[in-house]
Amino acid sequence: MNRYSPWKYILILFVVIIGGIYALPNIYGKDPSLQVSASRAAEISELTEILVSTALDEAGLQAKAIDINPNSLVVRFDNEDTQLKAQAVVSSALGSSYVVALNLAPATPDWLRSLGAEPMFLGLDLRGGVHFLMEVDMPAAVRKAEDRYVSDLRTLLRENKVRYKTIGRQGSGGVLVRFRDEQQKIDGIELIEKDYNELDIDEIDSDADEHQIVVKIIESALLETQRLALQQNITTLRKRVNELGVAEPVIQQQGLNRVVVQLPGVQDTARAKEILGATATLEFRMADEEHSVQDAVDGRIPAGAKLYKGRDGQPVLLKKQVMLTGDYIIDAASGLDGASGSPNVSITLDGKGAKIFSNRTRDEIGKLMGVVFIENKTETVEVDGEFVKKKRVIEEVINTAVIRDQLSKRFQITGLDSTQEARNLALLLRAGALAAPIEIIEERTVGPSLGQDNINKGFSSVVIGFSLVLIFMLFYYKVFGIAANIALTLNLVLIIALLSLLQATLTLPGIAGIVLTVGMAVDANVLIFQRIREELKNGNSPQASIHSGYEKAFSTIADANITTLIAALVLFSFGTGPIKGFAVTLSLGIISSMFTAIVVTRGIINLIYGGKKLQKLSI
Repeated sequence: MNRYSPWKYILILFVVIIGGIYALPNIYGKDPSLQVSASRAAEISELTEILVSTALDEAGLQAKAIDINPNSLVVRFDNEDTQLKAQAVVSSALGSSYVVALNLAPATPDWLRSLGAEPMFLGLDLRGGVHFLMEVDMPAAVRKAEDRYVSDLRTLLRENKVRYKTIGRQGSGGVLVRFRDEQQKIDGIELIEKDYNELDIDEIDSDADEHQIVVKIIESALLETQRLALQQNITTLRKRVNELGVAEPVIQQQGLNRVVVQLPGVQDTARAKEILGATATLEFRMADEEHSVQDAVDGRIPAGAKLYKGRDGQPVLLKKQVMLTGDYIIDAASGLDGASGSPNVSITLDGKGAKIFSNRTRDEIGKLMGVVFIENKTETVEVDGEFVKKKRVIEEVINTAVIRDQLSKRFQITGLDSTQEARNLALLLRAGALAAPIEIIEERTVGPSLGQDNINKGFSSVVIGFSLVLIFMLFYYKVFGIAANIALTLNLVLIIALLSLLQATLTLPGIAGIVLTVGMAVDANVLIFQRIREELKNGNSPQASIHSGYEKAFSTIADANITTLIAALVLFSFGTGPIKGFAVTLSLGIISSMFTAIVVTRGIINLIYGGKKLQKLSI
């Protein structure tokens, strides 16, 4: 009686080994490091590694290791002083084509990394960093949409020769259209209803001389406009946060009009604000094909022209006159050209932009046009031994192409090297500017010392709670207490392993969840052991008491843990960041404790007492 099949012991051993492997990376800590990532046209390659290594050697700085990845280069150092000095050296050596950011890289050995074992992420309250709660101005997004409809309706009515007096957005919402006469009004209503299903038309009863309608966006389209504005802002913010090189940024929607941005490891709030508030735009200019590019490079730039650099570093001579700016772009999507199969980006303009572009490209068919990306950046540079902030404008030609036809509302940018470049360009066009104004309504900075203090206190709370439980179980339940303590230790290892395997973020409330789980995990063993004691008092044999204790206590344990798990799932579903962290660790702890408290402890007890003739139990 009370014997396990070999496969059950194999299962327990397998879980112990896997749990140990994936929990192990958390003991190695992190190295001060630099994260080098490519900006736009540049790429990370072995040449980048050579440039970084050479620059560090010349500056007399020793790197602990240099790891090259497809999208980044991580340079590790022994201390933070070397890390800070190396940032200025590497930034100067690589130039503006790369982003060099301070970071903390996991010091996990290669053999563990090859198995996919990585340490769990630390939240803002443990690692330190910057927290922003940002609110999107939804009324502004709606006004922007109504302004586009004003432009579109003007174009629609003019093209169909429907005479109107004025078209303008009302202060109270909606677009007011005033027609010349009743017939023009009827024709206009028919056109608008035919072309714009998302608009609702209200006729205004007024004087005989006034023929007016108010066009409003229907509720579903209004919600979709607001949703898209929020999503585009999140995309824009995520792209800009990449400039900071933050390893585990949190950028997520909160409610209908708010965005939470958490940047672990970033202490410079002003720098984070500058990046998040950066502006970017596009300009379409005709190429100056009448003059020599080489003459312009040599300093003889012709009047009415301007010299730029392309993404490949080659000089491009464009005319100063701007044909169109990116403010008129409302959508951009990457795809493949139907004729040639080459990557392209499809661009959609609003009504006003379409009209401007159509008029200006009518006489430019067969000529070369360039697309200029303009970004305003603020950088910290060293001047006379002091770090100062300087603003600079980056202007780069991201594409040049021959105009094949008169361009209007929709057109394509071709000549791209790869589908990845097309996707990046489409993202650039969509996320170059915020869809609606965004305001920081809450700002919080957690210093690294406070984060470390939270870690120390959290670790102490786990150790103290864990130790007290171990001592209580050992003295109160003797040999059975030893089995429970082994299971409890394994439970803690499994929680850490699961958090690491899922790449979850551990927060201070998460540590609270672990402490609570330590107490709850031993509850199951208390129920089992007390049941065994009762069976012994009732005169049952030791083997029968062990069997009955585990069998009869199972339903009670399952009920208690399932109800707690339901509560944890509700907390995760409806809670915000910190509450979610608590719910995650609590849920994982419940699942692992069910396994360790029931399966593992019984396996140990079966090894000690199974199949033996017993007179008494050490319980």
